[in-house]
Amino acid sequence: MTSPHEGDDEGSAAEPEPLACARCGVLAEGPPPTWTLSVENGVRLHCCERCSRENLRAIEGRLDSRWW
Repeated sequence: MTSPHEGDDEGSAAEPEPLACARCGVLAEGPPPTWTLSVENGVRLHCCERCSRENLRAIEGRLDSRWW
């Protein structure tokens, strides 16, 4: 049995949207390994390497004490 949509491109996955830094807005084509990801109020936020470095103290301050 075949699907009525088999062979057409309508059901194919869309191109991934570029990621934007939540702080400065710089764009990246994929999740670079040097970027950070946080979930705040159920929303995923990506921060570029520069913003992550500039805000390292604030990021560390949010970690649970078990990480220390």
